Amino acid sequence: MFSSTRSKVIAAAAAAVVIAGGSYGIVTATSGGASAAPAAASRSPAGGFGSGSGSNARSGPAAGGSAGTITSVSASGFTLTTATGQKVTIKEASATTYEKGTSTATSGAVTTGEPVLVLGTTDNTTITAAEVIVQPPSTSGSNPGGQVIGFTTGQKQGTSEKVGQIPSDYTQGSGTIVSGTTADKATEAALAAYPGGVVDRVVAIGNGQYEVHYIGVNWPHHIFVNQDFQVIGADD
Repeated sequence: MFSSTRSKVIAAAAAAVVIAGGSYGIVTATSGGASAAPAAASRSPAGGFGSGSGSNARSGPAAGGSAGTITSVSASGFTLTTATGQKVTIKEASATTYEKGTSTATSGAVTTGEPVLVLGTTDNTTITAAEVIVQPPSTSGSNPGGQVIGFTTGQKQGTSEKVGQIPSDYTQGSGTIVSGTTADKATEAALAAYPGGVVDRVVAIGNGQYEVHYIGVNWPHHIFVNQDFQVIGADD
């Protein structure tokens, strides 16, 4: 439903990132690169949407995004609902930019019922928007298999399914958290291939590959993207 080849580059704001222990145990990551800020380790309790089936909890914001339909609008932002029914709160700021289709727009383009893609800084299911694209251009995301399983409170609906190519040297919690254009492209690829969730961080895991961490769903929680920003695999 959207394209990652847009010529306009909006660097998603990135703050210090804190990785906390999830149902896999304590995970740590470092933040590096010219556009990334140093990350701090944390041992906060597990939690957050989608944590019932293996998601890694975290307590700090990182570059990510989500896509869905605008369901309500307020003076400070709006709410979108994803394809799986997850509600995401979008905070607009003075630096937020807007597009409608492939054209530059204003905040007035944000109206109830419109499809939307949001890129920005994700903190659980709240996103401070760097870029809002209303009626994002259509595209078909590569999907190596599997269907998104939506999150339902109190129900464990996850699966241990692994599809496609999982990097052989991948270790949960390791890698370098990235931001800017790289995070935007990886986020868009993941959302196109597996619509319905919220990207709350993108991690460089070596060999030009990335792990995109997904919340707000019970599967998948890890989506793997190659150096060409094509989705190559997914697991819990």
